[in-house]
Formats: sequence, C-alpha cells, structure tokens
Amino acid sequence: ACGLVKNLALMTHITTDMEDGPIIKLASNLGVEDVNLLCGEELSYPNVFLVFLNGNILGVIRDHQKLVNTFRIMRRAGYINEFVSISTNLSDRCVYISSDGGRLCRPYIIVKKQKPAVTNKHMEELAQGYRNFEDFLHEGLVEYLDVNEENDCNIALYENTINKDTTHLEIEPFTLLGVCAGLIPYPHHNQSPRNTYQCAMGKQAMGTIGYNQRNRIDTLMYLLAYPQKPMVKTKTIELIDFEKLPAGQNATVAVMSYSGYDIEDALVLNKASLDRGFGRCLVYKNAKCTLKRYTNQTFDKVMGPMLDAATRKPIWRHEILDADGICSPGEKVENKQVLVNKSMPTVTQTPLEGSSVPQQPQYKDVPVTYKGATDSYIEKVMISSNAEDAFLIKMLLRQTRRPEIGDKFSSRHGQKGVCGLIVPQEDMPFCDTGICPDIIMNPHGFPSRMTVGKLIELLAGKAGVLDGRFHYGTAFGGSKVKDVCEDLIRHGYNYLGKDYVTSGITGEPLEAYIYFGPVYYQKLKHMVLDKMHARARGPRAVLTRQPTEGRSRDGGLRLGEMERDCLIGYGASMLLLERLMISSDAFEVDVCGQCGLLGYSGWCHYCKSSCHVSSLRIPYACKLLFQELQSMNIIPRLKLAKYNE
Repeated sequence: ACGLVKNLALMTHITTDMEDGPIIKLASNLGVEDVNLLCGEELSYPNVFLVFLNGNILGVIRDHQKLVNTFRIMRRAGYINEFVSISTNLSDRCVYISSDGGRLCRPYIIVKKQKPAVTNKHMEELAQGYRNFEDFLHEGLVEYLDVNEENDCNIALYENTINKDTTHLEIEPFTLLGVCAGLIPYPHHNQSPRNTYQCAMGKQAMGTIGYNQRNRIDTLMYLLAYPQKPMVKTKTIELIDFEKLPAGQNATVAVMSYSGYDIEDALVLNKASLDRGFGRCLVYKNAKCTLKRYTNQTFDKVMGPMLDAATRKPIWRHEILDADGICSPGEKVENKQVLVNKSMPTVTQTPLEGSSVPQQPQYKDVPVTYKGATDSYIEKVMISSNAEDAFLIKMLLRQTRRPEIGDKFSSRHGQKGVCGLIVPQEDMPFCDTGICPDIIMNPHGFPSRMTVGKLIELLAGKAGVLDGRFHYGTAFGGSKVKDVCEDLIRHGYNYLGKDYVTSGITGEPLEAYIYFGPVYYQKLKHMVLDKMHARARGPRAVLTRQPTEGRSRDGGLRLGEMERDCLIGYGASMLLLERLMISSDAFEVDVCGQCGLLGYSGWCHYCKSSCHVSSLRIPYACKLLFQELQSMNIIPRLKLAKYNE
C-alpha cells in the first residue's frame, strides 16, 4: 500500500464492461452518421458534433441535443443498461458515450418540472415491501450518473433548494461519505484533516470482528473484552450494522489538566475503571508446524516429552506437552518452552545407486518453541492436513492485556493519545453526583485541532444517558445542540455540559467548572508491549559482523548518520569511535608497514616476512571492503606512521 488510500462513498457502484453492439445500433438509428461517408467539410460546421463511444469515434451528428435526450429517455425506460452514460462537451463539440468498466456511478432522484419523481406514496410502498430499489430504476424515478454526466446535470442537495434549472436531487447528503467517515459523529463540525486521520485510525481500533471470532485461527487477532455501542450514532452506523460489531467503549471524560502527565495528548486513566474491564483486550496469535514425508521413505515425527532422570517428571521446557508431544489446551506457556516436540531425519534425500544401504535413520530435534515477552495460554490445538498430505498442527495462543502506560487510545475525531498515567480512584476528581471520570483529557487538544464535533458528541452523549436514548450525529444533520442542551436543563444539569467537580487529592472544589460527559473511545492496536525493545550484546549479521536490525531479530539500536553529525558537532571523538567501531564490529588485523596490505597472524604474504607487521583495530566492514576491492584488482594500501607518546 503506497500513496493515498481512497474510500468509496456509500451507494456508489463500480461499472463493469458491457456489450457496445446495441448502443452502436441505437446511435445510428438516432442519426449518427459514419465519418467515412463524409467529405470532411461537415466537421467544421458549428452545429455538427462528433460522437465518441469509449474513446473511439462513432460518427457525427447534427442535432446532438435530441440524441442526448432520446438516449436518456431510453435509459430511464430500461432499454439500455442503467450504467451507460452520455455527456456533451460544448467547447470541443463532442458527445461522449461511455459503457466501459471501472467508472464510479451514484444514484440520484430525477427532478421534472421542479418536482422530484419520488413521492411519499413511493416511499410508503417501499416501507411496506411492495417495491424495491430496482423498481425505482426501471420506472425512471432514480438513475445512476457517472462523473462525466454529473458535469451536465444540476443536482440539488435538499428538496427545498430545487430551482428551475435542477435536473436531479441527491438521495441523502450523508452518502457523500464512505464507511470509515460515516462512523464519525458530527463530522461537519470538525476540521477536515481530523476526519481523514480518523478514517485511517478507525481501521486500527480493536473490537468485535465477527460472530465466528472464537472459531477462527488467525495469524494475529485483537479483540476487545467488553465492546459497547456508541451513545452518539449516525445513520451510517445503522446501515452497516456497526452496533452489532462495535469497536470501542463509552468512556466518561473530564476535560481538565491533571498532574502534568497529560501533556501532548496523553491521557490519564482511572485505575478502578481498568480493574472493571475498561480497555481490556485479548490478543490471539497462532503457531503452526507441518510434518512432511520425504523421498527416501523417512518422515518427521513428534516425540513425547523428555523425562528428568531423577524425578521422572518432564523437564521444564517440555512441561506443557501431552504424551503425544503436542501442547495441551489451557496450559500456560512461558518464553522458550516447547509447543511441538518435532524431530526430523538427518538424511532426507534418496540415497545414490550403489551406495551402502542406510541403517536406521538418524533424527535431529527441531522443536517449535514459544517466543514472547509475556506468557500466553493455549486456547485450542487443531490437527489437519494440507494439500500435500502433510500433517498440519495449528495452535491458538491467547493473552489478556489490560491498558498500561504507553497504550494508544483515540476518540472518533482523530484525537489520538497514549496513556500517560494510571491514577487510583481515590485521587481522581469527582462530580457532585459522585461520578469519577474514566479518562482525563487535556483541554489543550481542542484549540488548535478545532474538533468541535467531539464537544458536541460529549453533550449529546450526556443528554442521551440521562434520557436513556441514543442521539444521532449524522453528517450534515443530527441532533441539534440547542435541543440536547434543553434536555440537560430538564434533568437539572448545566446548559453547557459542565459540572461542579471536587478534587480527590485535597477534597476541595476545583475553581472552575469542568466539561464532563461520555465520549466513545477506541483502543488502538498499538500497544507498548509489542513495541518495547532493548539490547546489550546479541546476534550479529554473518557478512559484516555488525548487529542485526529490527525488534524481531533482537537487533541493535542504530546510531545513524544524523546522530553521528551531532557527535562530530560536540567534538566527542572517543564516543564516536566507541559507538561506530568498538560496540559494533571492531576487528584485529595485522598490517604490513612496508607494502600496506593485510597480513595474517603476524606474517605478510606479499613481502614474505614478518618484520614490519603491526596489529590494528579497524571495523570488520572496513576489512571486508579492502578484501572486496582486492578481488577486483584494486589495491588499497594502508600507510602506517610511528605513534610517539
């Protein structure tokens, strides 16, 4: 995936290729003349238009308006496929007909004589099940327009904005947005990049993935332990059934500064909320192994656990294995314990003709071990076979994680933040009804981001909790702030959604009223446990003898070119030497002072003597470069000078 990710709007249809024979026939019947029958002079007449079909010239026509109008009438009557589009370009004097695949079309209601073709009677029939969407298309009430044809049309957004030029009416303005943007409440009150950020982050939120999630064995699956429906929903959420597979929880949020651990979008979480299951998630991983048959009639086998000679119990590495050598469900696995005690034969090729007949095959151990920072539990073990008749063993491993410092959360408005502090409930501020917030959010996240939608979501959520109902935050509509605030007043709350809050540390009231209410928060899949990495000594690459790279390979932390520039700027030359050579790939070489070439164990092969050989420490990569240059007939010579104290 590279570049911009685009999202398809709701109700959009992507066309497929269709027969163009009937369209060519219809066009010639409507007066399109073949170009080959003309003398060429006609093309320059101002009322003669060229007709293109999918970019190929079909012919010319005199009365282009009649062609377009008839074509549209035929399409609305169902004689032509509903996804064929026809549009005119007056500056180039062309008529373009498109029937190829890959065009994006959206349905619009047709407007005739300033009245939409779809009436309340039609909508009632639709609600009662007498008619469906296809009927609207065939009866000429609704039609699909693609991008080229939209340029010819005059589309009204709402019914009351129809004027005499209007040709079509938008079915519903929020279908302008796709699935990801449709989940955001009040997106029309947010700055547009914030909505874009949320479209990217909504895909990383944990939640329910499907009703079969307990039967699946995925490579990696994140689930939320207690997902909830959002208090403020949108029409899109109902259309896509997001409420049945939610991805978040309604958190009570107080917008205030607290403790200084909430700087730069960090969140302060309530420890009691975490104990009760807020933000708790399950991480499922799988481990698999195959048992093959080889060409010389040998095969992999699974051995039982190895017993300790003294106690007659399995050794620690094999503690979780059953008698058949495969781990048993429900056991706790620690790092470096064996999941499948597999061994494979040392010789797997067919022996050559005439060689000695092999005795019993020798086996070597190739166990499948568990690697992980924290312990896992074995959820289930599946044994099946794959296409090559090899046995396939899959194990599903489960971890339960509670939120910790460094885990990432976000609301539905592109307001992401990591947990900066977990506070015991007795130190949290509380409002006069005794409610403690789950999350304290820093107010400095609002002014520059301008996510007013989040403020309105909090108000609407609070009113919804008090009334026991869900509010709507649909794009270009939704519950009005005025009505929501009047609901708050009716229940004896402040019109602005603010509460009188008492400090949990001093017991005194805070000197300002605090904006306080529920907001839908998502837990994102970036957890600090999966990112944490450090290393002292460890594995090295074979070729350059430098530390490997990356967390998965237990790699080193690279001091790059820019960091090197800083050290040069400081003048810390010995630190530079240590980081770039001693801690990385220092190597002792013998250099001949006479010819400047590398020797070997105190002897120069070029001079055939050892009297001028000195020992140096250089990076191994440097030695490798010298040898690779020598292999290409370039001689790098090292000049040595006497070092006087």
